[in-house]
Amino acid sequence: MSSLVVAHTRYLMIEQIRVPIGLLASALFPSLSMVVFVVPMAGDHAQAATMASASMMFFGATSGALIGLSIAVAMEREQPWNPYLRTLPAGPFPRFTGRMVSTLAVMLASVVPVLLVAALLTEATITPLRLLAGLGALVVCGIPFMLMGLFLGYVLTSKAVVAVSQLLFFPLAILGGLLLPPAHLPDFIAVVSPYTPTRGAAELLWAVTAGTSPDVVSVVMLAVWTVVAAVAAGWAYRRDEGRRFS
Repeated sequence: MSSLVVAHTRYLMIEQIRVPIGLLASALFPSLSMVVFVVPMAGDHAQAATMASASMMFFGATSGALIGLSIAVAMEREQPWNPYLRTLPAGPFPRFTGRMVSTLAVMLASVVPVLLVAALLTEATITPLRLLAGLGALVVCGIPFMLMGLFLGYVLTSKAVVAVSQLLFFPLAILGGLLLPPAHLPDFIAVVSPYTPTRGAAELLWAVTAGTSPDVVSVVMLAVWTVVAAVAAGWAYRRDEGRRFS
């Protein structure tokens, strides 16, 4: 089984490298936002710059997890090769695992430009141990967004998922405080913010990288969102399986 997982991961990574637009999109906007907004406004403040860098890292990673994965799954469903893969006795596990691992690789690669901007142009500070912990937290916090991407990819067509995934992602980024610090959010957004998965993920990342105290409600809601997204993704896969192969 492990050899099948490696084979699927290798195939998907080659596919990603051959068409790198998804990776470029995930990395370009956060790094440009760092240069345009974070560097002039918070670059001289160590903690603020560190927190903003963590937010932008997660913004890029989540973009790949939600938008990139949903589009990839929806497009894959429309390929003739996909029905054949589903008939193989290995089952969905190797393909699912390979897709998740390749998405994690894209997520981690997308944070590199943000790290470079933070290191070279801001006063953001972090120890190697905190950096590793932050990358680990980023991977864990990306799981619910990958599950959301799987859900969208299995219920929508490739044309529809492009618009829907973006319409879902950008409001979540705003509500979660990734583009604007929570203290500066309008009152009507601040009330909703703690209940969004992006805010819970941001709270964990800020705590790990900048030493802040995470909001308990936000962290609990992140766990709730993860469970809900897992159930929804499983339902979407079984629904697609039943519609296409029953």
